[in-house]
Amino acid sequence: MTEFYDTHAHLDFPDFEADLPEVVGRAESAGVTRIVTIGTTLEGSRRAVAIAERFSCVFAAVGVHPGHVDESPDEIRDEIRKLAARPKVVAIGETGLDFFRRPGAEPVPEEVAAINRRRQESLFRQQLEVAGELGLPVVVHTRDSFRPTMELLRCDGAGVRTVFHCWVGSLEEALSVVATGSLVSFTGIATFKNGAAIRSVAAAVPSGTFQLETDCPFLAPVPHRGRRCEPAHVADLAPVIAEVRGVTLEALSKETCATARGFFQRMA
Repeated sequence: MTEFYDTHAHLDFPDFEADLPEVVGRAESAGVTRIVTIGTTLEGSRRAVAIAERFSCVFAAVGVHPGHVDESPDEIRDEIRKLAARPKVVAIGETGLDFFRRPGAEPVPEEVAAINRRRQESLFRQQLEVAGELGLPVVVHTRDSFRPTMELLRCDGAGVRTVFHCWVGSLEEALSVVATGSLVSFTGIATFKNGAAIRSVAAAVPSGTFQLETDCPFLAPVPHRGRRCEPAHVADLAPVIAEVRGVTLEALSKETCATARGFFQRMA
């Protein structure tokens, strides 16, 4: 069986509360031998660490997602440091910037939006600082914020390696990320009928510059679309990426697993 990793899952979410052992077991049966479960809040990060310590194939990232900054303390460095000291923590995140506003949503007063952006930037910087201190990589979330994310990383992320998870940007943007020594990561979106642009990026980025992930419970790939996603579904994403890159599954396995081990060095 061909081996793959799920480098971005959310196993602490309520979606998996009832059957987590079965979910992990299905992943292993599908050849997904390592899973990184990602924190999005401080409490969620604690749960992620506990799950990683429960299952030998699971590792954790700890951090505060930009969508949760309004419910987060202003100062998170000490708590992130404590969590990151646990042996199975392999990264900081997910963190980053998210300036997306849903179409038709109630307009947010500019002063409120500005406060939120400043909080996102502050917590992003704090997590980059801790990552730099500890020599850990960072899992980056960016949505409608690519340029400010790159600028903040340029100013505050010197020496910190990042992966831009759930890549939905252009090839030009992806190449600008990998030019800095960082990675992009592809989800089940690459299997969607309307995912041709993402498949084009996956076909063109250089070898060794990308990872595979599910972002479960979201973005289940075809043929599971519309249902709960889980780590086993990397086995449905991988053949699509292999096909567009013109490589065998075995070659893709070797490449992506080596890339992930090099990035999450505590997981190696």
